[in-house]
Amino acid sequence: MRRLIFCIFLAGLAFARPAAAQEVKVLGTYGKWVAQTYKESGKDVCFMSVKPEKSEGNYKARGEVQFLITHRPAANAFDVVSVVAGYQYLPDSDAVVTANGKRFALFTNGERAWARDTKTDKDIIQLLTKGKTVTVKGTSSRSNITTDTFSLTGFGAAHKAISDACKKS
Repeated sequence: MRRLIFCIFLAGLAFARPAAAQEVKVLGTYGKWVAQTYKESGKDVCFMSVKPEKSEGNYKARGEVQFLITHRPAANAFDVVSVVAGYQYLPDSDAVVTANGKRFALFTNGERAWARDTKTDKDIIQLLTKGKTVTVKGTSSRSNITTDTFSLTGFGAAHKAISDACKKS
């Protein structure tokens, strides 16, 4: 339950617009992944993201779609897996992540999805280091099902970059 509350809090932060824009610094591009960092209330946040190689589904328009891994050392939050769907998820639905043949249900809120606990985050990360692709299947608020396929090319190098920039203390 604490994990759910924490993730909802993080979602609120993600959608909140500060009075002055945060400066995002690109650490590098590694294969298909981009590693970046910025300051949030003076504290380092590092994240890596990838856009889908392929998106399938019956939809007319869709916003930006991303798969992300985030480190927030000040909150002792590392390897937080999240997805931005580019649409509002169906309330009370799960997004399903499939990596190396294993499936994980992520809870959804608005247009984002997260793992329910840190163990699931870590299990997903471990599989991402070994795979070639990861897929995310979700259901929009209009009951349209989408499947996004993301490349894992460069995942390991991007993960090292954000881990070096946002170290555990």
